[in-house]
Amino acid sequence: MILYTTMPYELVFPYEAEQFHKQQVVSYKGIPMLVEMSGAQYAQVVRILSSDPQHFMDEQICPGTKISFANLDGWQSLN
Repeated sequence: MILYTTMPYELVFPYEAEQFHKQQVVSYKGIPMLVEMSGAQYAQVVRILSSDPQHFMDEQICPGTKISFANLDGWQSLN
């Protein structure tokens, strides 16, 4: 069977169910993104889900960046 998808391998076939449950889709400053909760104070950006090229140029939300819950202006869960 061949699966053609634009989704990363890790999202289609997660390594552990526990890690998959840590991820959620949120909107931060109006930009939809997939984040992984890392501890009680931070969320790490996994993927930007926007189609606007300017969102990918923003260094504050690039994949791998940690966002502090203390600075959550515009944070909204999309689940």
